[in-house]
Amino acid sequence: MVISGRNLEPCQEVVAAIEAKGGEAMAVTCRISDKAQCENLVAKAHEAYGRVDVMVCNAAINPHHGPLDTLTDEAFERMMTNNVQSNLWFSRAVAPGMRERKDGSIIYIISVAALHASLELGMYGITKAADYALARNLAAAWGPDGIRVNCIAPGLVVTQFARALYEDPERRARREAATPLRRLGQPIDIAGPALLLASPAGAFITGQIITVDGGTTIQSR
Repeated sequence: MVISGRNLEPCQEVVAAIEAKGGEAMAVTCRISDKAQCENLVAKAHEAYGRVDVMVCNAAINPHHGPLDTLTDEAFERMMTNNVQSNLWFSRAVAPGMRERKDGSIIYIISVAALHASLELGMYGITKAADYALARNLAAAWGPDGIRVNCIAPGLVVTQFARALYEDPERRARREAATPLRRLGQPIDIAGPALLLASPAGAFITGQIITVDGGTTIQSR
């Protein structure tokens, strides 16, 4: 397994945890805004393991909170490059090997922000909706080669990335009360759907979104 992020230390911590449980992993840094670094990451994975069976694209940025009329051109371009184009770069890098083996799973971690309008996370949702469109198109194009491309759309999950959405106690309480399961998501909640899509158990699923949000999107807004 290859663990990647822009900073090495957190990746090494994950590698150590995997190795402590008897697994095998390595860390490779990568900035997803840099095509050469994305391709290098895939190359390092091939060098270490000879093949890439499953790829999970989880990295993204969100420098803009607020309405679209205050969105700068620079922020738009950065978010489209990091959140959408990088997924295409990664997917095209792993596709040849998967195509040769007639098997492979590509998973994009998107967001429920892709499924509805938001006055605060509008641009983030636009990039994630674009990722879903990318997944559908690649799933259709690469399905005959045995490559599956799917999305997982988390709701609010307690991570460093989303801390601005839950660190205020009153705001968090309101969100929990509005969620049928009455809690926020945890990173482990995303692991099960990812394992499904990565494994033979999900071998007949492609071009789809699995929504993991505690039930928030089943309710009228």
